[in-house]
Amino acid sequence: MRKFTPVGTFTALITPFTNKGEVDFKALRRLIDFQINNGVDGIVVTATTGESATLSLKEKQAIIIEAVEYTNGRVPVIAGTGTNETELTLNLTIFAKEHGADACLLVAPYYNKPNQEGLYEHFRLVATNVEIPIIIYNVPGRTGVNISADTQIRLAKDCPNIVATKEASGNLEQIMKIIKNAPENFSVLSGDDSLTLPIIAVGGKGVVSVVSNYAPKEFSKMVKLALEGKFEKAREIHYKLLELMELNFIEPNPIPVKYAMSLLGYTKEVYRLPLLPMNFEGRKKMRNALKRAGIIS
Repeated sequence: MRKFTPVGTFTALITPFTNKGEVDFKALRRLIDFQINNGVDGIVVTATTGESATLSLKEKQAIIIEAVEYTNGRVPVIAGTGTNETELTLNLTIFAKEHGADACLLVAPYYNKPNQEGLYEHFRLVATNVEIPIIIYNVPGRTGVNISADTQIRLAKDCPNIVATKEASGNLEQIMKIIKNAPENFSVLSGDDSLTLPIIAVGGKGVVSVVSNYAPKEFSKMVKLALEGKFEKAREIHYKLLELMELNFIEPNPIPVKYAMSLLGYTKEVYRLPLLPMNFEGRKKMRNALKRAGIIS
């Protein structure tokens, strides 16, 4: 198994669709180039921001293949392979490994709300059956269950290929406990753009970012500065982008970020039901914030 310790900025890519609602692979390639050319450390496909909930299994597989082949080793490709069915998660993770993904992002099983032992066994089974670096994704606001600090620490210690967590619990106390007690080479990545700087300040190693879809250069620069200990300069970028970080959630992700990317010409503003385009007020706020941040003119 290749070694992979995620450090830096990893963009959770949107999935572009054509006007007919099909995956737009030409647009996906442009998005990948935009990210790489602006300094991100890796990309994440087929995850929440990529509308994974409305992608078929075949579409997820096709996106993973396209991302790996087109990226061609320029940056690591992390595949979102987590579901709320352990066997399906295992099979998709095996597929991602066989087709060259550098790591897999596994969200906590959603809706069925397992207890901590069930969560542990879910991740352990996948990790022990696939030799690929695995990143835990803890996002209780979406899944309905929190992977406790103790469970994440236990997984990090028991499964050498569980190399990181994307922490979107918003609970800094929990996040600090993981950083303090997990193995030294275990990366804690922020799953909330607005908490990236605070998390790095207490020992985090980076972020899986939504904002970096449309601000890859600025966001990756902020993270690099913070990791170098240059927090005063990093704070300047943080506060420049803070309004956008907050606006990303005035409607469900990825509605705002996809609207922003449509303004930049990288995708059509096409979603799959039950997601709908932003309302007029949201568009106005987002457009004005993008102008103030210098993202669009």
